Amino acid sequence: LAVAVVCRTLHAGAVDSLDDAQVQKALEAARANFLSSEQLEKASQRALLQGLTEQLGPGISIVETDAAPETAAGFPFLAEILDGRAGYIRPGKLDSSALSQFDTTLKNFGEKSLGAVILDLRGIPVEPGFDSSAEFAKRFCPKGGVLFTVQKPNAKQERIVTNDGAPAFEGVLVVLIDSDTRGQAEVLAATLRDNAKAMLVGAPTAGAAVEFADFPLGGGRSVRVAVSQASTPKSGGLFPKGVSPDIVVRLDRETRDKIFDQAGKEGVGRFAFDVDPPRLNEAALVANTNPEIGEDSRDKAAPTLRDTVLQRALDLVTAIGFFKK
Repeated sequence: LAVAVVCRTLHAGAVDSLDDAQVQKALEAARANFLSSEQLEKASQRALLQGLTEQLGPGISIVETDAAPETAAGFPFLAEILDGRAGYIRPGKLDSSALSQFDTTLKNFGEKSLGAVILDLRGIPVEPGFDSSAEFAKRFCPKGGVLFTVQKPNAKQERIVTNDGAPAFEGVLVVLIDSDTRGQAEVLAATLRDNAKAMLVGAPTAGAAVEFADFPLGGGRSVRVAVSQASTPKSGGLFPKGVSPDIVVRLDRETRDKIFDQAGKEGVGRFAFDVDPPRLNEAALVANTNPEIGEDSRDKAAPTLRDTVLQRALDLVTAIGFFKK
């Protein structure tokens, strides 16, 4: 007499709810009892690779061998003094050209005795390696300190990156980050918090502070594997957890990119400060007009786009300045 046992089958995501011992027991039961060992072996190999690409995020992926590398144009370098109290810098890229402009800007801020710098690392395109992270970090970090290490599976291959120069700026530093902050920009953000006491504002970073190597599979495809990762003295390894901000403020990518595009023409300050709408006054009464109901004047005074991340950074600069007095 066969007895049919009916039980509730959990969804595929339930595997994540199992502890390590339960996973081992389930695998042992499947290997010992599944009706076709050949099918089980084939399925196991595919499931293993599929699971690795899903569980390890950007660490392992299948790519087309002949596909052109993805390159992001990035945004132009932008620097501005906001409300006479904070210097804003959006590098756009972390390359030699941006570094040269960066140095010129920091010198200008120093000549104007600005006590705070807001460094915007949102929307930075990814480039291989971490050397650029070190060069930008040196402008803010103490001489002689360990900026970060680059670790490979073999501990003997660890590379320690230190600061061999004096900082160009030692005031209040606020760094803007989001989910598109990855690679070198991600390392830079963590390094500045650990070494230069920077405050991070925005959203958690991508968790992709790694270097990749491609291994051909044949058929025009390769497996891309993370072969080294960056680690900072206090934050530790940045893959795959990323960097969490000190103050969480989320701004969607579409709005951010619109602001970045317009800021190059109109200045970023326009999107950081709330402008009071026109009010009825004596001059308006004499002219028999009411600026409070003039749609044109309202539109000119207050754009609909607001960079809430930058606004919170400015609030932070204001608060720190208040407590320092």
